[in-house]
Amino acid sequence: MTFRTHILGAAAGGGLPQWNCGCENCNLSRAGVIPAQSQSSVAFSVGDADWAILNASPDIREQLARADVLHPTDLRSLPLSSVLLTNGDIDHVAGLLTLREQQPFELFATADIHAVLTDNPIFGALNPAVVTRTPVALEHIFDLAPGLRARLFAVPGKVPLYLEGDVVQTDLIGEQTVGVHLMGADKDVFYIPGCAAMQPALRDRLEGADMVLFDGTLWQDDEMVVAGLSQKTGQRMGHMSMSGPEGSIAAFADIEVAQKVFVHMNNTNPVLRPGSAERSAAEAAGWVIAQDGLDITL
Repeated sequence: MTFRTHILGAAAGGGLPQWNCGCENCNLSRAGVIPAQSQSSVAFSVGDADWAILNASPDIREQLARADVLHPTDLRSLPLSSVLLTNGDIDHVAGLLTLREQQPFELFATADIHAVLTDNPIFGALNPAVVTRTPVALEHIFDLAPGLRARLFAVPGKVPLYLEGDVVQTDLIGEQTVGVHLMGADKDVFYIPGCAAMQPALRDRLEGADMVLFDGTLWQDDEMVVAGLSQKTGQRMGHMSMSGPEGSIAAFADIEVAQKVFVHMNNTNPVLRPGSAERSAAEAAGWVIAQDGLDITL
């Protein structure tokens, strides 16, 4: 049995190019100079027969059409066992509405995230007779798909933008932002598309992993501010930056991980440009920059 990872979407919310953005990366992507990327979603399988999708991107219809491993195997059946949500962000839950067409699967999330879905009646389009909603407690090991077990754990983050109040805690520890420890075929893989800080407990958890797919939203904290696109820093959005002394590249420098993959890149991130100095620096530090369709077998 092999442990297989298929990147359905490598970009953060908005994708590349983002529909209303004229930044350098988006214009280069429209011109075909750099590859377009769809919004954040990854599929995992042990043995290729049954797959779990982590985060249901708004682009999931096109992502599934491009992913041969998830094509229908019968009239109305495809090898999808489950969908798991790591938070309630729009770019991670909106794709559930595409999966409403009487396709059986189990929907896993923390109780807090399930409550967000329950409070929004539009998600009632997921027929409860077909889609089973299963709340998962933090640190509880459960079967995500045949041969694939998982455990959710809290990572520093924040509530989704649409749930923000007057005061926003960007390093909140709880059920709103989680990482996933995936176990199967004697492999330990971690998926963490959103993380505000590297804490000692998280460092210890990741030590010795076969692979970590980690938050690569921004290269530098003020990236979007400098670009004139936003007044929000990466920290305000609940994301670590790749670079700098507090960034993820530095944080992982002394963590023993066999393979490190950046996922969830914002459209402004210069690592999306092949040949850029920033991409070269990340790759020199041992990182793979994910792209749509990347398939990794362990």
